[in-house]
Amino acid sequence: MHSASKMRPLSLCFVLALCLVKVRSASLRCVDIPTCETEEEAKLFVQAFDEHRTKYETKIINAAWNYESNLTDYNLQKKVDLAASEDEYVRETYEKMLSCPWLTFKDDDLKFRFSSIDLQKTEELAKMNRRLNGIQSKMTTLYGKAKICAFNGTENTCNLSLEPELTELLQSSRNHSQLLEIWEGWRENFGPKLMETYAEYVNLSNNLSRMQGFSDASEAWISNYGMEDFREQVGGLWEQLKPLYQQLHAYVRRHLRLKYGDEVVKAKGPIPAHLLGNMWAQTWGNIADIMLPYPNATSTANVTASLLKKGYTPLDMFKLSEEFYLSLNLTAMPEMFWEKSIIEKPTDGRDLVCHASAWDFSDGEDFRIKMCTRVNEEDLYTVHHEMGHVQYFLQYKHLPKNYHSGANEAFHEAVGDVMALSVSTPKHMRAIGLIDELEKGDEQAEREANINHLFYMALEKIAFLPFAYELDLWRWNVFNETTTIDNYNCDWWKLVHEFQGLEPPTNRTSAEFDIASKYHIVADVPYIRYFVSFVIQFQFHKGLCQAAGQLENNATLNECDIYNSTNAGNLLGSMLQLGSSKPWQDAMEIVTGQREMDASAIREYFAPLEKWLQEENERTGEFIGWEGPSNTCYSTNPSPCQSRL
Repeated sequence: MHSASKMRPLSLCFVLALCLVKVRSASLRCVDIPTCETEEEAKLFVQAFDEHRTKYETKIINAAWNYESNLTDYNLQKKVDLAASEDEYVRETYEKMLSCPWLTFKDDDLKFRFSSIDLQKTEELAKMNRRLNGIQSKMTTLYGKAKICAFNGTENTCNLSLEPELTELLQSSRNHSQLLEIWEGWRENFGPKLMETYAEYVNLSNNLSRMQGFSDASEAWISNYGMEDFREQVGGLWEQLKPLYQQLHAYVRRHLRLKYGDEVVKAKGPIPAHLLGNMWAQTWGNIADIMLPYPNATSTANVTASLLKKGYTPLDMFKLSEEFYLSLNLTAMPEMFWEKSIIEKPTDGRDLVCHASAWDFSDGEDFRIKMCTRVNEEDLYTVHHEMGHVQYFLQYKHLPKNYHSGANEAFHEAVGDVMALSVSTPKHMRAIGLIDELEKGDEQAEREANINHLFYMALEKIAFLPFAYELDLWRWNVFNETTTIDNYNCDWWKLVHEFQGLEPPTNRTSAEFDIASKYHIVADVPYIRYFVSFVIQFQFHKGLCQAAGQLENNATLNECDIYNSTNAGNLLGSMLQLGSSKPWQDAMEIVTGQREMDASAIREYFAPLEKWLQEENERTGEFIGWEGPSNTCYSTNPSPCQSRL
């Protein structure tokens, strides 16, 4: 499933390790494995194992789906029992492996597969993975069931879930007190309840990673990219994008100050994190209405109203997304997708994990999305994002199972977002009737509409970048023990201040655990993939726009819409069909002509807005950057020093 991590090409050692590892990588029931005393038997051993791998991956993924879509103790126990039932078969498999004289094999590939597994670690790995599965289930269950009470006690029951109630309130409310209560209330669900559990998760993750030859879990995570200087390259990308972010930040801060007053938002300070229309301030598009550059011009920020006015349903949004992919000569969703996906929050009162995710059930036929879809612009783009995952599944399903993943983790996240870059353009929104047509030849109106569109996209894309970066910077520091449990919260807020220029709306303490209010933290999903995907999707977009002939005659990248371009679709399909069978650099080169991550395309896309922001901030005398925060995070531990942002 996505957002869980996908597998790279697997050696036998890793395939066999899958018998033991977490649900997201699929636990296997290894049955009817042949003996392994000769080289020919060893080849049959591998073949038989692969056949059973598919069967039991599907079972374990089904168990995970059943649990996440209905968080009951019964479904949890079924998931746990299924994983535990594998142990006998796993032991039998390893006993047969021990009889393999693989050092004498003449087949170098087969020899390599056997050489890279340490059979002495299997029992210990099994115990550690069972414990890790239990911890992760505990954390995701708490997250999925979390609720807060209604604002000002207007309801007697405390039944407001993140999706959809709290998310919708954060999008629409401009009541400072209500926003503060929601922000604090959601975080009260985590804190001390999770901190000790999370520390145990960190310890187990590190131990498992070290047994696989990594220094800690962060090294294991970034190994997916195959780059020794990955952290440095990501840091360099952020430095290239930081000036644009700072211009956006200064403009947004000014308008929030005009809205809420100088006492709430300081002229040179960080922005209070609860005012930005999102529970984690990771995207800011929901507050576009109070700060559009041209409020009277046509704007894609009005798309939600149009969707509601035209009576769109969640199903309509999914069908609209599918039609876009079909216009590119890509693949339709299978009938089973429509039968088994959950695209609206069930009304039967069950608790479930509402975080949008795409699932590959490993049988070549069953692909689903689980999403509590709301009819609004943000979810319209999320639908395209999740459908992009499924499109990737469909494009590489013909490959051997070892290659059933993206070229790297970020590729999988980028595909649907590339589609959304076209879908979100004023040109496309007019074509599907979601914003009004402009009078022909009105260049000023066209320019204003374009700046409004770019501004909204910056609130969604540029505002997100430092959040995506700092989330995994924090985890890397936790895994390498730079950040300890006593400093979980305060070290988090230091990063938020440094990279996002935000502050908590109230003082926080080291006894709280605010970062655990984010799904990807408790669900063990690496997040740097999203940062990378937000950079490379613009590289993909430019390559596809060139293939579609959309960048001729001085056309700008931000105006490109690849809708109906089979040239662009065929080019994209040729990359997706590789899965992970080639290095990611080879896959990228197919679409972009480049072999490395590069921020020039995203800078090119936003260049007209960046120029406008610079001129506007200079006109109003805005301070670029931010000074120290008004609210701080204090250590509650007996220590002579206070952890201050």
